[in-house]
Amino acid sequence: MNKTAFTLSELLITVTIIGVVAMLVIPSVINNYQTKTWNTSSMLFEKKLQEALKAMNTQEVLANYSTTQDFVNEFKKYIKINKICSSNNIDSCFAKTVQWGDQQTAVEIKKIKMAKHFGQKNWGTDIVGILFDNGVSALLAYNPSCSQDPYSNQINGLNCIAMLYDTSAFKLPNQNGKDLRSINVTKLGSECAFTLNGTCYGNVFEVTPITQAECNANKEKWGINYCFHDDDAWAGAVKACGGTQNMPTMAQIAEILSEIYHQDIPYTTESGYIKGLTYDVEKAAEYGFPAMYENYGSFDLWSGEQMKSQGYSYFFDIRGNQVAPMAANRTLSWAKYAICLE
Repeated sequence: MNKTAFTLSELLITVTIIGVVAMLVIPSVINNYQTKTWNTSSMLFEKKLQEALKAMNTQEVLANYSTTQDFVNEFKKYIKINKICSSNNIDSCFAKTVQWGDQQTAVEIKKIKMAKHFGQKNWGTDIVGILFDNGVSALLAYNPSCSQDPYSNQINGLNCIAMLYDTSAFKLPNQNGKDLRSINVTKLGSECAFTLNGTCYGNVFEVTPITQAECNANKEKWGINYCFHDDDAWAGAVKACGGTQNMPTMAQIAEILSEIYHQDIPYTTESGYIKGLTYDVEKAAEYGFPAMYENYGSFDLWSGEQMKSQGYSYFFDIRGNQVAPMAANRTLSWAKYAICLE
């Protein structure tokens, strides 16, 4: 009887084919498994998150906070949290660098401090880091304008927060769309409307004034010396920028003016008009100053500098071709524009 067997070369070819197939199949299997794990973790986390927020709505403790920290102090009663990190120590609760966006750009988390860095420019709140009991890490910003109604089944609380969370905490890949997920986050990081002398500036925006009570409640955190009035436009600008340290100085505003007017504008806090200027509308638009200001004729731009009941600003008198540094009353209705340092 004839006996047959594989030759050594046949065995080697077979083993090689099996190895190639394994190289092609195993990464795909692992990737599918990881994706399924991330998706499941995300689904379970968001379910628990929504349950906690709904419970807060039922108990009427979902709304009416002026800071994210105040909200989190109540939030932790409804969901298990192991650690909370302030905006100044945020990367103690989150990966130091993440990959974000279509281009998977590397973003340093220590620079993510304010709700505006999530794309929520009107909230004016800071971002707090959280380590949850289930191993999820998160960055959370609170919306002070969110609403509650204990009798409504429609309020799930998600409009009250913007959150970036990582289902695997500090483990890699820390990548958007994989272990990294988000709620109400439309961007991550700062965006410069323009850069001048190495300083990144955001767009000019119209300020929403705040009350004396809100000013007093946050003055130490925001770097405000005194709070005297309701309808405080200057303090509203400070809130939106996240503190006086995030607003330009009068010297920096003078640098912006020098570029827009193509003339050296001296830095000073002494009141007095600098006349005979020509406002370059195109340059102003390039620097993020909306074209509508040309129609308004004049506007004030707040700095982060302050006196007792006044805030320092530069007055743009476009129709009169002049500017003026001034210490303006913080409640003036027309002194309501600001720009933040990014």
